[in-house]
Amino acid sequence: MTHIFIDGGHGTTGLEIADRLANRPELSLITLDDSKRKDLSARRTAINDADIVILCLPDDAAREAVSLIENDRTRVIDASTAHRTANDWLYGFPEIVGRDAVAAAKRVSNPGCYATGFIALLTPLVRAGLLPANWPYVCNAVSGYSGGGKAMIAEFEDQPAPTAWRTYALGLAHKHVPEMQAHAGLGLPPLFAPSVAPVFRGMIVDIPLMTSAMPGRPSATALRDALSAAYAGSDIVRIVPNHADANLMIEQCAGTDRLDLFVFGRADDTQVRLVAALDNLGKGASGAAVQSLNLMAGLPETAGLRL
Repeated sequence: MTHIFIDGGHGTTGLEIADRLANRPELSLITLDDSKRKDLSARRTAINDADIVILCLPDDAAREAVSLIENDRTRVIDASTAHRTANDWLYGFPEIVGRDAVAAAKRVSNPGCYATGFIALLTPLVRAGLLPANWPYVCNAVSGYSGGGKAMIAEFEDQPAPTAWRTYALGLAHKHVPEMQAHAGLGLPPLFAPSVAPVFRGMIVDIPLMTSAMPGRPSATALRDALSAAYAGSDIVRIVPNHADANLMIEQCAGTDRLDLFVFGRADDTQVRLVAALDNLGKGASGAAVQSLNLMAGLPETAGLRL
């Protein structure tokens, strides 16, 4: 029996994690009464009683929670941004860092939602030498508004008229950029242009490439084949080779913990678009945390996931 404590479990990510852990007899969930969930002493006890703690907290609170650990047994999955590029934390993307590495890790940082799509697309291709590491990549992305937590959900839903699509991070310093650069192995930070759509959940991450200007002029077929090889055998990541529809909807993977990858190219192979579709609350947050939890607990990787 593996004992789990979700610190910050009343937020959107924490609630979705708990839902994926429900009715799983191999796991025991430690819970606190509402009156105790912000009590430092009660949290300290729960954290140290747990085999694995999942932190669904703001960055500073996540760092504080880690400091409360008083033993060498409790392991941590941190869903905040606090440790995503820290040298002593493992980046919790099993398909990229290796399942065995996640299974053995004591400190795991859960990837950001946008970063998941970006890294899934670029990292295998950079590692294979098909795409250059030192290139000024651009990434356009759109998320459902649930990615902004309870405040943004209320902003979109508690209005007399629907709140419109918006772009943001206009200062070009989004918090996901450091992990996108670091874990894709890039020499330059990508130019990242995120946006929010008036839908609850879902995500599209789009990396346009002028392949005609790149070394070796990689073809869409070569890029697609390399991604297929990188994720061969995965039950979570799939390469969609023949997307016949004229559009790709943000809800492509909504409600699942799946990650779909696409490679679209011009017939003359001068331009390519690498596209990832995922659920910002699934493989982009709660599903990813449960995937890492399963590996750390020695359980089937996909247990409790929605595929």
